[in-house]
Amino acid sequence: MARQQGPKGPSQRQLRVGEIMRHALADMLMRGEIADPELDKQKVTVTEVRLSPDLRNATVYIVPFGGSGDAKAIRSTLAKHQRFLRGELAKRVDLKYMPNLLFQIDETFDEAERIDAILRSPTVSRDLS
Repeated sequence: MARQQGPKGPSQRQLRVGEIMRHALADMLMRGEIADPELDKQKVTVTEVRLSPDLRNATVYIVPFGGSGDAKAIRSTLAKHQRFLRGELAKRVDLKYMPNLLFQIDETFDEAERIDAILRSPTVSRDLS
């Protein structure tokens, strides 16, 4: 899945607010502030938060900690608690308007692993020699 941005990429404000939101969300998940058995079973890594240019929507990229676990179940659980998370973020992040949260599974690690396996394959090694 390609992550699209404008022709110049995200602005400094988008990057800064995204990183602040990522830290706040990771802190909430680490402390177990969401009372849900699905999240008690496995830890979650928030890899990135991307904001729309108007800062009204935030895409939160998540992956199960260590790469093992049911990412789809975690995503649906976080989506179920989106309203609570948004309210808690409003208390922790000083913004005029708290963005809507959309949770996505971060597939960049899987993609990097796939590319690495291709590069280590015998046919590619033979072509590089």
